[in-house]
Amino acid sequence: MVFDAVSEGGHEQVSYFADPETGLQAIIAVHDTTLGPGLGGTRILDYETEDDALSDVLRLSKAMTMKAAAADLDLGGAKAVIVGDHESIKTDALLRAYGRAVEAMGGRYITSVDVNSSVPDMEVIATETEYVAGRADGLGDPSPITATGVRRGIETAVEFEYGTDSLEDVSVVVQGLGKVGSALTGQLVERGASVTVSDISQENLASIRESYDVDVVDPDAVYDESCDVFAPCAIGGVVNDETIPRLACDIVAGAANNILAERRHADALADRDIRYVPDYVINAGGLITVAEEYHGGTREDAMAKARAIGDRLETMLERADGSEMTVLDAAEAYARERIEAADRATPASFD
Repeated sequence: MVFDAVSEGGHEQVSYFADPETGLQAIIAVHDTTLGPGLGGTRILDYETEDDALSDVLRLSKAMTMKAAAADLDLGGAKAVIVGDHESIKTDALLRAYGRAVEAMGGRYITSVDVNSSVPDMEVIATETEYVAGRADGLGDPSPITATGVRRGIETAVEFEYGTDSLEDVSVVVQGLGKVGSALTGQLVERGASVTVSDISQENLASIRESYDVDVVDPDAVYDESCDVFAPCAIGGVVNDETIPRLACDIVAGAANNILAERRHADALADRDIRYVPDYVINAGGLITVAEEYHGGTREDAMAKARAIGDRLETMLERADGSEMTVLDAAEAYARERIEAADRATPASFD
């Protein structure tokens, strides 16, 4: 099963690591290193089965390849998972053992924070390997940078859809008021957009309403709310067979990862004349920040590259309309062409 799954996904390397003394069970998946070493976070989850862990790390590492390529980064795609309940297994000893596993990859994989792994965890891992980003002395919270990229994506899609480069009176529904969703809401309001927000947390709603004049819609009704732009910024999979018929918008563009439950839902949105802006294109600010940190760049460098997301998206939108394809098709083509061009430029090795 493992060989079939790795082969089908086009992965270069999938490595299993176990340390009986600490209980470490980890999988590191390197999807593609044509553009550079694979960078991706370490996720700590109590998967029901080992197959579930493998499926997750294969899917996530492949997505990181596309994300890095579409962001014009000289990085490949990779991801890692540590299997277990983070509240019970996460010890310094286990993290150091994991750091030795990362070191054993020889620089093909650079790790960073992800679900249930934190900046302090990266500090522990870094005692065993240099291939770590997202450390305490890094570039700080990437949320505002990620929000800037998403906002630039929305502005570009709005200009393409309505012929105006202004968000004045453009109606946006923001689903999810975590760090990125809240930062995005602020940027949209400051630029004159009419913003409606939704969140299951009353605390998050109260916090955002203290700062901004926004309307609120119940989470159960968020998909029915009429707007120009629907911006999912919480969990993935929210655009699916059940929600697509309910959407009352012209554009779907948000910060959440894997907004589409399945790839075919991009076509389903197109059938309803709803323009889907690929999440991995516009939410790449976090990856850009980590990449800049690893390469010694500044926060200002990361912010400038996040703002450039709009320019790349414009290229993809033009290609999609000119070729009668979805923007997702155009984004994938953009990423693949970068990888193929780098592959052709690599001299052949004759050992």
